[in-house]
Amino acid sequence: MVELRKRKAPAPLLVAEKKTKQAPKPKQDADATDNDTEKRPAQKVPEVDDIIDIETFSGEFETNEGEKTTLKKLLEESKSGVVFFTYPKASTPGCTKQACLFRDNYTHLTSTGLSIYGLSGDSPKANTTFKTRQNLPYPLMCDPKATLIAAIGFKKSPKGTTRGIFAVDKKGKVLLRAAGGPDATVDAVQKIVANAPSVEDSKEEGDETA
Repeated sequence: MVELRKRKAPAPLLVAEKKTKQAPKPKQDADATDNDTEKRPAQKVPEVDDIIDIETFSGEFETNEGEKTTLKKLLEESKSGVVFFTYPKASTPGCTKQACLFRDNYTHLTSTGLSIYGLSGDSPKANTTFKTRQNLPYPLMCDPKATLIAAIGFKKSPKGTTRGIFAVDKKGKVLLRAAGGPDATVDAVQKIVANAPSVEDSKEEGDETA
């Protein structure tokens, strides 16, 4: 009888195939390149008394009406500076209380020429509904990409917004930056206003000098 023998697959070929199926390096290099383009120098979060570069600080965001704007533009439009109170989500209890406190104290808080703005990661539609329902006398800034929110140090990781307050004068000097609850954020601005001359006083001083 003729005896049949089974052939064994040559081991060297299998080894060679495994070597050719190693993770492709070009893909890893491409990923690394993508990550490098995303990694930009982190902007230093300013503290009280720091002077920020108004020309380059933060980036574009928009009003609840969908109009693009920047910190530089808002400062140019203000009389003595701007105040942003940040809130996590429009129309929630804590945020509603905070927004209404700024509404009820709006006349006094703007008496020295400061412009008041709410700031969150909400959409223009959500913030417009919030503004209309609560009859808010100031614009609400929408920052879904957290451009300004991150720049002033109130961005949560991986996403979200910390409740807080940030104020800067027309020259770029930081007057206030602090996290806090609804009452604390309003009280912090009250203290700045109490120690600053009113718009009328500033005009009288200017007339006397002239």
